[in-house]
Amino acid sequence: MSSNRSDLYRLDACEAARMLKACEVSPSEMVEAAAARIEAVEPHINALPTTCIERALDHARRIEKGQAPKGRLGGLPIAIKDLNPVAGVRTTYGSPIYTDHIPETSDVLVEKAEADGGIVIAKSNTPEFGAGASTFNEVHGKTCNPWNTSRSVAGSSGGSGAALAAGEVWLAQGSDLGGSLRIPGSFNGVVGLRPSPGRVARGMRGPYGGSIFDTLAVDGPMARTVADCALFLDTLSGVHDEDPLSLPLPATSFHAAARLSQAPRRVGFSRDLGIVPVDREVADICEAAVKRWAQEGVEVEEAKPDFSESIRSFQTLRAAFFAACHADHLENHRDRLKPEVIWNIEKGLAIDAAEIGRAEVARSRLVASVARFFERFDLLLCPTVLVPPFDVDVRYVEEVEGQRFDNYVHWLALTFAITLTGCPALSLPVGLTADGLPVGLQIMAPVRAEATLLSASAHLEGLPGCAKMTPVDPKDADGRILLG
Repeated sequence: MSSNRSDLYRLDACEAARMLKACEVSPSEMVEAAAARIEAVEPHINALPTTCIERALDHARRIEKGQAPKGRLGGLPIAIKDLNPVAGVRTTYGSPIYTDHIPETSDVLVEKAEADGGIVIAKSNTPEFGAGASTFNEVHGKTCNPWNTSRSVAGSSGGSGAALAAGEVWLAQGSDLGGSLRIPGSFNGVVGLRPSPGRVARGMRGPYGGSIFDTLAVDGPMARTVADCALFLDTLSGVHDEDPLSLPLPATSFHAAARLSQAPRRVGFSRDLGIVPVDREVADICEAAVKRWAQEGVEVEEAKPDFSESIRSFQTLRAAFFAACHADHLENHRDRLKPEVIWNIEKGLAIDAAEIGRAEVARSRLVASVARFFERFDLLLCPTVLVPPFDVDVRYVEEVEGQRFDNYVHWLALTFAITLTGCPALSLPVGLTADGLPVGLQIMAPVRAEATLLSASAHLEGLPGCAKMTPVDPKDADGRILLG
């Protein structure tokens, strides 16, 4: 790779895709640039523990020869979360049970991405079976935050978030049940978008029940900017026969919606959704970002739907999900599962139909409350996470502002409450703590209104104080850059 290509990793994905389609840079050069950055960064963060450089170079050459589609992405290297199979590439699901698993077929979304010019260069790290919002596992170890390598990247798409923040790839895929696209978006200073169920088709091609048909888990895009995230959402969206919920492509692209960059008329803001305590500094940073909109003439009101039943409802439905996905793992491989996964499966196996029914009824009441909320407001805003990035060796947050949590999921309430609504939501970087750690604002739009969400988020991103903050070079706890 020529020296004048050494800074390609700094490009936004949209600009990189433009250059690829204009033949100003080749797919092979982009793969080589990503590989060089991965080699430099990985020893410090462990975000992409499995790489497939030769497979990526082969794909790049086929695009250059016209033997594979250039598509929307033009040959742009991307990362795929280690929960989603990529044909011929080690895919472990973060579990010792699948340490040596190499799938023969790719996930639906991987096929979509490759058909649109995305080149898979690596698998991003995830906690075991995506369970938990701190990225560590017994197969690949822990992933460290490039902003401060003593801090967590969150999860479960933590490897994707860190890889983007450190400039290893331009786009990354993640998945989200209780906040796994949004929480690492916040902790790493990037954009993580949870789409409406069906916006990104989900297949059933994994070797275990983790791909069961449901309406809580979704796949989605992560990127450094809103426009980049919208570009990747265009790539991943569309109808697929394997997913009966899958939605047709909109008449206008999501990327065009982001470029429109239109402020909302009226928004509701809550510091805590009325359900969990939030670190004061985090809440203040988010509120300051919302006030920037108010200064632009947007009506801001303290308001929210009724989330009072959301914690119990989600905990029950999540437990049922884990029992459905992993009961066989508990029976056959209990000694190889982390304790949090065992707890979640056993909780699911212990609940009865009446309890699940009550959770579904409570969820229905929340959906009705959200519909009423959006009769008055364009968006709902709140912090993405109730704390800034914490110690990388902490398994989960146990206490905030004097309130103790009784399990490893409770502290994710700000995101999992919104999961229950079925509405699209994203985390937008809006500032740094006094310690220089990123904070994200969670923005939710009405169901299937990803275009509205992206347009408004792009507008806020363009205001002073909310500009793109990545890529960054990994730093240690004393702020020293770790690269040579």
